[in-house]
Amino acid sequence: MSNFRTRPLALLILALFALPAGAGQRDALHVYGGVAYGHDDNLLRVPEGQPGFDNHLSDSWWTREGGLIFDKTYSRQRISIIAKLSKTDFDYFKQLNYDGKDIQANWFWQLGNHLEGKIGSTYQQVLAPYTDFRSDERNLRTSRSQYAEAAWRFHAAWRVRAGFQRDKYEYELLSQRFNNRTEDASELELGYLARSGNTVGLVARKVKGKYPYGRPINGVLVGSDFDQDELKVRVKYQATGSTGFDALVGYTQRDQPSFGAGKTKGAAGKVRATYQPRGKMTYNAAVWRDFAPLESTLVSYTLNKGASVGAQWDATAKIKVNADAIYERRNYNARREFDGAGDLRDAIRTASLRATWTPRPTIQVSAGVAHQERSGSVVLGTGSFKSNSMTLSANAQF
Repeated sequence: MSNFRTRPLALLILALFALPAGAGQRDALHVYGGVAYGHDDNLLRVPEGQPGFDNHLSDSWWTREGGLIFDKTYSRQRISIIAKLSKTDFDYFKQLNYDGKDIQANWFWQLGNHLEGKIGSTYQQVLAPYTDFRSDERNLRTSRSQYAEAAWRFHAAWRVRAGFQRDKYEYELLSQRFNNRTEDASELELGYLARSGNTVGLVARKVKGKYPYGRPINGVLVGSDFDQDELKVRVKYQATGSTGFDALVGYTQRDQPSFGAGKTKGAAGKVRATYQPRGKMTYNAAVWRDFAPLESTLVSYTLNKGASVGAQWDATAKIKVNADAIYERRNYNARREFDGAGDLRDAIRTASLRATWTPRPTIQVSAGVAHQERSGSVVLGTGSFKSNSMTLSANAQF
């Protein structure tokens, strides 16, 4: 990386140190600003053995962002608002340049000593990943969420909670608009809260997915609407002073009539464990099995099985180093007319290392590297690829 490329970031870091103290950590309103530089040697995830777009695989980019952060508690009511705008420019694939948006608004409310909840909304505009479709055209993904939940602690050890959330996704490219969807999720939970702080609850959840545009398969537009019912147990358990578990596991049934027999069911959920012995290290691990959407021209969802491990080293009071590794196998039950249906699966491996320096409570400087690779599926049209990337960033609140 040349001095020309690193100079703007170095100048920003020097400027951050020159800033006055400004707003304190307890002030409600903060101004946010930051800049980041990144490079990826396979930005558009081109499969191995295939030429890149314009015979080009790698690219670098700059991102500048700024915004406002508001967080204040009025008696028992807390209001939190985050509004950020960003601009990302690429060196080679300039047609991918885009303006990003990230807006979050939440009201954490409480009535009396037994009734509390949250009402909120989010809006985000980012560049959609190129993991599962091949293109060098810009494809912005806009996501909107509205949600509300309420929890009533009707007994010292018992609580009931209800919630609703609507997520809506829209894609810029007309060739990808079949991934546009709306998901409505309703949830009801009965929980037991032990005096030790451990909790266990029974969660019933229903998700309805609506796709307004059909998915073109072999010249036919196929609907992707689905209904998903879940019954799971949620557990938060602190086994010792240094070891804790967090789990949401149970049974899921998904009904998507346009795909094969339409019904898929079985165990699903996620289990996380954290180990924090005395000292400067914290370790974490997780395993999961669940459904996830897929931005592909052939299928709309996969049944994913994965595992992750990670560690954080608090090198000093101001420097933290994080290392993470993730493995996920994606499985799909094919429509009956597909040939080679037994090969509808692939796997993605990701490893990352990041160091973060916090010279002041409101200033962060970080650097990271990551490696990602996929073992592809010929039937799914997902070839094997490898990608190595690095990022440098600096941001501040004042």
